[in-house]
Amino acid sequence: MKAKINGNNLYKIFGGKAAEALALLESGKNKDEIFEATGQTVGVDNANFQVAEGEIFVVMGLSGSGKSTLVRMINGLIKPSAGEVLIDGIDVAACSDEELRRVRREKVAMVFQHFALFPHKTVADNVAFGLKIRGMKAAERRDRAQVALDQVGLGARADSYPDELSGGMQQRVGLARGLASEPEILLMDEPFSALDPLIRADMQQELLELQRSLKKTIVFITHDLNEALTLGSTIAIMRSGAIVQTGTAEDIVGNPADDYVAAFTKDVDRSLVFTAQSIASPAEPLDVGASDAGAAVARMEELGVDAIHVVDNGRLAGLVTYRAAVAASRDGGNLKSALMADFPAASLDTRLFDLYPLAQTGLPIALTNDDETLAGVVQPKAVFEQLANGRA
Repeated sequence: MKAKINGNNLYKIFGGKAAEALALLESGKNKDEIFEATGQTVGVDNANFQVAEGEIFVVMGLSGSGKSTLVRMINGLIKPSAGEVLIDGIDVAACSDEELRRVRREKVAMVFQHFALFPHKTVADNVAFGLKIRGMKAAERRDRAQVALDQVGLGARADSYPDELSGGMQQRVGLARGLASEPEILLMDEPFSALDPLIRADMQQELLELQRSLKKTIVFITHDLNEALTLGSTIAIMRSGAIVQTGTAEDIVGNPADDYVAAFTKDVDRSLVFTAQSIASPAEPLDVGASDAGAAVARMEELGVDAIHVVDNGRLAGLVTYRAAVAASRDGGNLKSALMADFPAASLDTRLFDLYPLAQTGLPIALTNDDETLAGVVQPKAVFEQLANGRA
């Protein structure tokens, strides 16, 4: 997948003597030691990352970890002390002011934690404010604002005022303001952290729904691990200015890079993180046109299983149990007559949470593609073993 943003060997030192602090970093000193020795603060320490086009890249860390500094370096609000930030190959850390303005105007929009809405302006005027600054004509501004409000489900509230909206609605106005400029990249700095938990969960799901249709490149900053795991295609975890691990939610929870990450993830509900694909085994189905019940019995004995899936012209036709196949083999050997039409099935991206009730049937779970072909199989014991790993 094409990289939209690259961060290469990024450092940010606050305090005016970057060279001195960088030299100490290279000698092995940590953030606290450098501050004690020089008064310089290490904001970002040798960060390397790549954001693929169209993905949600989540940067997670506690307060002071460097995540907000990192996101501000992406759009040039903060210049790195060393390293480069590339957006479509343009180094925003070293380009001219004119080029930086063009990148911000054409490619990047930012959504902040605080709504910062003008109370005396309508919702539509708030959304269109950045377009007005650019000199866009009023009619076009209104059209763009209306489209953006429709995208976040607030099209009917265009002429309302901010104090007439709930907190969640106000944050959606902030999101619409970012979308109105039609950016390729959305930078979102803890946009939902000021919201109540239930509204926050709703906003997370709305962002995911919006992303399915818009396919923006999103860099999302959060201090909340559950939010990171919910939203992130890729997650980068920061500590003391450094990125300590980058990976998918399954990578982070299943294979923490160090004790710090392990401590973060130890209480995570694995059933909400891992998907069927992570525990799937290859599909070894029988072809209904080339097998009889006796062949099904022999194949299940060879594989050591109590049930096996059957396909017809490549498409999943059903499931046959060992007991049903034995009975059918005694009664003429017709495999079709032994097929179970009602059997557990799911998609590759189904969460373990949703697989659990299917696993309780005791039957293997068919994982299907959109065209109803068999992509893999999950044995019930694999579901329970994965969930048990998190309790060890």
